[in-house]
Amino acid sequence: MANLPSKDASILIVGAGVFGLSTALELAQQGYKKIKVLDRGAEIPSAYSAGCDLNKIVRAEYENSFYTDLALESIRQWQSPFYATCYRHLGYVLATSAASPQKARDTLAKAFSSIENHPAFPDGSFLPIASAADVKAFAPQLDGPMIGWEGYINKHAGYARASKALTKVYEACIDLGVSFVMGDDGHATGVLYEESGKSKQCIGVKAKSGTMHFADKTILCLGAYIAKLVPTIAAQITAKSWAVAHLQLTPEEVKSMIGIPVVNCRDLGFFFEPDEETGLMKLCAHSAGYTNYEGGASVPSEGPNDRIPEEDERKIRQLIIETMPQFAGRPLVNRFICWCADTVDSEYIIDAVPGCKDLMVVAGDSGHAFKMLPIAGRWARALLEDGEQKVQRWKWKTQINESSEDISWRVGKLRDVKEVAEWAKSSKL
Repeated sequence: MANLPSKDASILIVGAGVFGLSTALELAQQGYKKIKVLDRGAEIPSAYSAGCDLNKIVRAEYENSFYTDLALESIRQWQSPFYATCYRHLGYVLATSAASPQKARDTLAKAFSSIENHPAFPDGSFLPIASAADVKAFAPQLDGPMIGWEGYINKHAGYARASKALTKVYEACIDLGVSFVMGDDGHATGVLYEESGKSKQCIGVKAKSGTMHFADKTILCLGAYIAKLVPTIAAQITAKSWAVAHLQLTPEEVKSMIGIPVVNCRDLGFFFEPDEETGLMKLCAHSAGYTNYEGGASVPSEGPNDRIPEEDERKIRQLIIETMPQFAGRPLVNRFICWCADTVDSEYIIDAVPGCKDLMVVAGDSGHAFKMLPIAGRWARALLEDGEQKVQRWKWKTQINESSEDISWRVGKLRDVKEVAEWAKSSKL
């Protein structure tokens, strides 16, 4: 039986993004009394978290039913009283266009196979898409040509109001006595170890300001930045980025588009209903992603992040023409590349660092972590209390298939940001 840590044990969580905040809330709700969270950002949501965003897709389509079951559990939590104000259950259009590569079509078929007969989905959750008319019947606001679109509509899905959800979890943590350290004092730059013979124990981290943060247990939830603190994880996790842009709509235009489902064309990109407060409509381009290799590891670039590759801007504009031609030619504003942590198998890594049982990592966003915000903290708590990772797929990997970064559900060729010759000019609000 596991030797449970004392509820009075000091726990240091490094990173206040999805995994960090979910872990802090779960531990606080379970009675742990000495929880400190560090983040280099000035406020929550942290600008260094991929979750610092308008919205994120919440869906349960996976090639593997293991994650389908987890996502369905998370959707139930998104509909609970605590999270409901941060969730819109509007449905999900998933399709490929006439120009789609076969890989995108195959991936869509695999994803649908994991859900079409799943007993947890309500009856009538799925509608086929054989033409643009099928999309328009479900979302009449979309009156573009959508030439050759095929796929399906999943009515048991939607999106989370990302930044609002993170803020809500943060406020709940504060109410439960969790302490937060932000800025240079919360910017961890190194792990502190105490060595005795052949054994090594993590005793906390050192911050950029020089402050030492000591703890009985340290949990790293640093997303795309994790290899900066634990270089040995770089073989398993690759920091990658994708292009994000927005349309600025008028109040009248917002009203005309409210209630649309999340629309995802696997070879072009995806978008959400506009935000009623800001009038912004978020769009993202699909690609294999962009890396930034420095010293053998891909880590987020620290330079200006207010531009996107022109290739991705063209995809976003084509997506608008296909679905919402009334906005074609409208300026794209608030453009940036969003960094997250990809694993070659899209699995999370939730485990102790080898040789240091007091240092845990909760990592590997792989583009499908935000939807798990309501339940991810449970996985970190299970590791903390069990003393070992019992879920084989989430263990620290010692053998990696280094021959492929060809993620099954990503379309396109992976490139380094330094190889991108043409970047669209900045256009921020």
